[in-house]
Amino acid sequence: MNSHPIKQIIEACDKAITAKDFDSLMQYYSEDAALVVKPGMTVKGKDNIRKAFIAISNFFQEQLIVEQGEIIVIEGADNALVIMETVLHSPDEKNESSKKIRRATYVFRQEPDGRWLCTIDNSYGTSLLDESND
Repeated sequence: MNSHPIKQIIEACDKAITAKDFDSLMQYYSEDAALVVKPGMTVKGKDNIRKAFIAISNFFQEQLIVEQGEIIVIEGADNALVIMETVLHSPDEKNESSKKIRRATYVFRQEPDGRWLCTIDNSYGTSLLDESND
């Protein structure tokens, strides 16, 4: 069975983030996209999303490696909800390798030309609910 085109897009995005190729990364976002940078902080628009990814990379000392875990794509109309495991490898406070797994949620929109673009990027997934109750 062929993998869903969105899975291939997310894989390309993960590689671009790891390679710090933010220009290539931006081709997969809509102009009006939103990115959850961290709980309580969301940025909108491709320019702000690009700046946020650069800041995130700098925060992780340019050593962030992003990989995919399990992924489910649910399509409806011209949209798709993606529920997946995002695996993050980064240095911890002691500069040792750390691995975190997040259950991320993303929304993609299919454009008239058939391309899928990310409109909502939320690597924190439903854990945002935990943050809002603290």
